[in-house]
Amino acid sequence: MNGPTSMSLRSTDRPLTELHDAMLLDLDGVIYIGARAVPAAPEAVGKARSAGTGVAFVTNNAGRTPARIAEHLTELGVEAAPEDVVTSAEAAARLVADRYPQGSDVLVVGDTGLRQAVHRAGMRPVTMDSESVVAVVQGYSRNLTRDLLDQGALAVSRGVFYVAGNADATAPSEQGIIPGNGSFVQVIQHATGVEPVIAGKPMRPLHEEGIRRTGARSPLVVGDRLDTDIESAVTHGTAGMLVLSGVATPLDALAAPEHQRPHYLAWDVSGMNTAHPVVSREGSQVHCEGWTVDVEGDTVTLKGSGERLDGLRALCAAVWTTPSVAPAGPSTLRALKQLGW
Repeated sequence: MNGPTSMSLRSTDRPLTELHDAMLLDLDGVIYIGARAVPAAPEAVGKARSAGTGVAFVTNNAGRTPARIAEHLTELGVEAAPEDVVTSAEAAARLVADRYPQGSDVLVVGDTGLRQAVHRAGMRPVTMDSESVVAVVQGYSRNLTRDLLDQGALAVSRGVFYVAGNADATAPSEQGIIPGNGSFVQVIQHATGVEPVIAGKPMRPLHEEGIRRTGARSPLVVGDRLDTDIESAVTHGTAGMLVLSGVATPLDALAAPEHQRPHYLAWDVSGMNTAHPVVSREGSQVHCEGWTVDVEGDTVTLKGSGERLDGLRALCAAVWTTPSVAPAGPSTLRALKQLGW
């Protein structure tokens, strides 16, 4: 049950898989990072399914096909079929197909996954601009060329419908954080002055596609990004769990604006199979398990011991409910250091 707390963090004495009928799981930073699985992911997904909870992999990445992603997941020990994978490419292709006649030419600034999604939606993917092109769809690709960006910019300049799979500025990789699709979208947007329609998280099309695919009535969104995964959950009235296995850092969580604050915090995706402790505020103190945060003016003081994540939960609640406390202020950074960050 939800704990008696006024902040967005919730508590439950049961695993989240018992409270939600489907898990909408992000991929990059949640299930895998590059070619490697997040260590906890295979067992966590299997355990959720064993509990009878639906699982869908909902990703802003439009580069690979659902079949290839499912194959990669299976190689990593995470059982998956193509129909379990929902990509921003599919959401983007649906937006175009709902607007233009079947067989229309669509200029694809992206990779195989996006081209195939456009084709499956009944449209004709092309790589050169012409008067017959009705739309440009852009998605993440490690092989994006200058020529393709030029063609996309020419078409968008003519006034065709412009859709981007997502606006993620960065993406996690085994080497570190690298430019994401949003960084390349900025090239065309800056050159043309045209802002694309976003199909992926946090916007509605991809979120709705994930719910449609699972038939969920009470899904849990699990992700490693505040500005896509968690904002999507908050905006659309579903619960969101932020994991610290990918892009978001503890400081990012502290600095989250109200529309990007998670309902649950976890080290990794295994947090969907566990209970979550009560976080409560009493006067100037915030408590979570063995940790207490004292708030005085613009200063926080962390005391206690135990699981580091519980300390972060208490600290987040204190910062989120005290406007005078700066997320990156001296006392807050000192508390994070105390927790080992």
